[in-house]
Amino acid sequence: MPPVNASREPMTLPRLTEDPVSPLSPGTHTITVRHGLSRIEQRYHVAGTGPVCIAHPGGPGIGWEYLRMPQLERSLTMVYIEPVGTGASGFLADPRAYTVTTYAHFLRAVIEHLALPDVVLLGHSHGGFVAQRYALDQPERVEALVLYDTSPVTGEEFWSAAVANLERFVQRHVDERPEVARYVAALTTRLDQLTDEGATAVLRTIMPAYVCDYWGREEEFGPARRSLRMYAAPTRGDGQPFDVRDELSAVAAPTLVLVGSDDFICGPHWARMIHQGIPEAQLTVLDETGHLAHLERPEEFRSVMTGFLALEREDAH
Repeated sequence: MPPVNASREPMTLPRLTEDPVSPLSPGTHTITVRHGLSRIEQRYHVAGTGPVCIAHPGGPGIGWEYLRMPQLERSLTMVYIEPVGTGASGFLADPRAYTVTTYAHFLRAVIEHLALPDVVLLGHSHGGFVAQRYALDQPERVEALVLYDTSPVTGEEFWSAAVANLERFVQRHVDERPEVARYVAALTTRLDQLTDEGATAVLRTIMPAYVCDYWGREEEFGPARRSLRMYAAPTRGDGQPFDVRDELSAVAAPTLVLVGSDDFICGPHWARMIHQGIPEAQLTVLDETGHLAHLERPEEFRSVMTGFLALEREDAH
């Protein structure tokens, strides 16, 4: 169930309004994408200035807002994908079609609409699955790749490890915070059987496990927890495990693998697997950080990101 959707309200970011003048003008944009026999609306949001970085959020079913990165908008033009099945983007007629391949198809449509020869692509958590798939299928279109708190594989081993990590989290905190006794049951809830409100309630329950030291920073993270939003339809997609381990050596783009040391669900074990699979990938582990480094340690996150991209631009010239 990666990741949680942390609200941007506490940071009082400027609202992005509809602005269809240019594909990269600041604001919210909507394009229409053919999917099978249907035409589906796909929204994306633009903020910031500088080289273009396209960011795909996690989930599936998480609203894009949690991935807003004002610290990167100071030096990059951030293009945030609002995945189909969430927010005001269109919904698929067949819920089983919410797959990594489908999300990569819509990502490709946005990139083609932007008419850029190549892009910097950032994928967070489940969005990292999409980014890996796109980078493997369209290697000539990716200038640099950032795989942030993600994994090259899911399935039984992945989820068993997440549950075991969460059980350890519960053991550490249950004496002081009895409510965490519910967290494992929440993580293993069948979200595909819930409404949007039910799925959102699950995320609000478990959110403290996704960040390091939630209760020490509750004044900061509490509003984010209360503003979580999740859409249930994408959780009904074809549940085939994701696995690109045997393909990673074909990733051609310079790659940054970025992970929080205390991320219980997409932690260092999986990051190292990606790092070992992609030739010359760079691995950065942020200490005392969970699944949301851009919220937990924004300036450190920015420093790692911009340092990596600046080096890549120097190498390119």
